[in-house]
Amino acid sequence: MSGDPAGPAAVSSPPPLSLYVHLPWCLSKCPYCDFNSHALRGGAAEPPEARYLDALQADLEAALPAIWGRTVSTVFIGGGTPSLFSPEGIDRLLTMIRTRVRTAPDAEVTMEANPGTFEAQRFAACAQAGVTRLSIGVQSFSDDALRALGRVHDARQARAAIEEAARSFERYNIDLMYALPGQTTEAFGRDLASALAFAPPHLSLYHLTLEPGTPFAQHPPKLPDEDAAADMLALAEEMMGAHGLQRYEVSAWARPRFRCLHNLNYWEFGDYLGIGAGAHGKLSFHDGIVREARLRQPERYMQAALAGGDVLAERRTLTREEIPFEFMLNALRLTEGVPAAMFTERTGLPLAAIERERALAVERGLLDRDRWRLRPTPLGMRFLNDLLELFLK
Repeated sequence: MSGDPAGPAAVSSPPPLSLYVHLPWCLSKCPYCDFNSHALRGGAAEPPEARYLDALQADLEAALPAIWGRTVSTVFIGGGTPSLFSPEGIDRLLTMIRTRVRTAPDAEVTMEANPGTFEAQRFAACAQAGVTRLSIGVQSFSDDALRALGRVHDARQARAAIEEAARSFERYNIDLMYALPGQTTEAFGRDLASALAFAPPHLSLYHLTLEPGTPFAQHPPKLPDEDAAADMLALAEEMMGAHGLQRYEVSAWARPRFRCLHNLNYWEFGDYLGIGAGAHGKLSFHDGIVREARLRQPERYMQAALAGGDVLAERRTLTREEIPFEFMLNALRLTEGVPAAMFTERTGLPLAAIERERALAVERGLLDRDRWRLRPTPLGMRFLNDLLELFLK
């Protein structure tokens, strides 16, 4: 690249590479969800699996020149509800990936699953196909809360799904939500105790938020106030710690050796190719860092991919002004932060690019004083948005 300071930053060597695959269908659309997920139409019990897998293959093959020669260290099959796809479909997908992309022999392969979309032995068949880690969208063990969230499963199905996952996978995750409509701290404690009774190796905990454009945003339910939500989070810290789970990211707790490697690559500003309807990606090149987004509507995406057309809805190179915030937005989610040297390695910019903001964050007690790490303090983790705003140009 040229020496133009206003141009894109140059990354001398690319960071680790992950692959994200989006399977966009759900049985129904939850009223709080703003992900690119689409309810099956016309009473269909299954998504158009074969056609969509053909489209994914065409998408991946067209994207190969952008990642040629690089090794994929993790694969994440997200959605939507990927467990709507048959084990045979997941096997075909993973075989298609491995025969076209150099994949690490020990690559972590995560698949999202929802209770109520699996049968006995279905998880075992996915493990046999090559999935090494399962993430189960439980959200709550209260039938009342699950109905309020518009979930299609009940507490009994949630427990059955976890038991089946534990039989088939050493590595699995339970997704829970808190600050739910009408939820008390005591009720949340019972929810969390139910999850911890399974001794999961990993647990993700998300605050319910009213995302713009969702039914919950248009017709807001009554949610616990900020103080109650803070009490729930404090209780979670206490209970998780007592069960040997360590908080390593804003929303994630894990036992030693069971952190989600795919998500860690996101937070450490690694690269990821995203394929599938609405999938996002971030790729580093010698002349800049590029963000991509695929077409969101599954039918449009499949038509374009199968016709050999352009499946991208957006492709843009990050500016030098955008990159520091993009890096910190990810890295500061980690309780341990990242080595300061990683900023330059992953962005192509000198640490001087964030020196003023870094000093101000340290002065306000939001960022650790350790010059060798970029690490939020406990106060910084609690007020993460305030810390991140300091790096927003």
